[in-house]
Amino acid sequence: MQQKEITNQPELTDLSTVPAKGRILALDPGTKRVGVAVCDELRFTTRPLAYITRASWKKLLLEVKNILAELDAKAMVIGLPLRSDGGESEMSEEARSMARRFALSLDIPVYLQDERVTSYEAKSRLWERGVGVKESRSQVDSEAAAIILADFLDRLDRPAGP
Repeated sequence: MQQKEITNQPELTDLSTVPAKGRILALDPGTKRVGVAVCDELRFTTRPLAYITRASWKKLLLEVKNILAELDAKAMVIGLPLRSDGGESEMSEEARSMARRFALSLDIPVYLQDERVTSYEAKSRLWERGVGVKESRSQVDSEAAAIILADFLDRLDRPAGP
């Protein structure tokens, strides 16, 4: 588990609005693919799903809406790729923009989760399971989304600090 918190943007980080029950969908946005993962209704386990090929916003929104409806997800979390020092990058600005657009377009709450080093951890997990380099390319984004979701669920389980 990675111990990280997101700074600013309270509308996307205030965990008090997370529904108490139900599946949560996670996205790991990339330039070519968007990794996708979901947790079970009781939020004990996460599992990667097939990635979405990155295209237009309209196509991405439609695909995400279909997945949300099929899984009856109650919330969504998007990975926020901060730099190792915690600073913003071009991709973190893109993730924040994506989260805002989803929040405006969906009827469920949308949150951000720090995703520093999740791709490296995802590659390591796939390697440990014996997944080859070629095959891992198609799985790493959604494996990273599953890690992002697990980290988010861990944040939900932690009591609020002072």
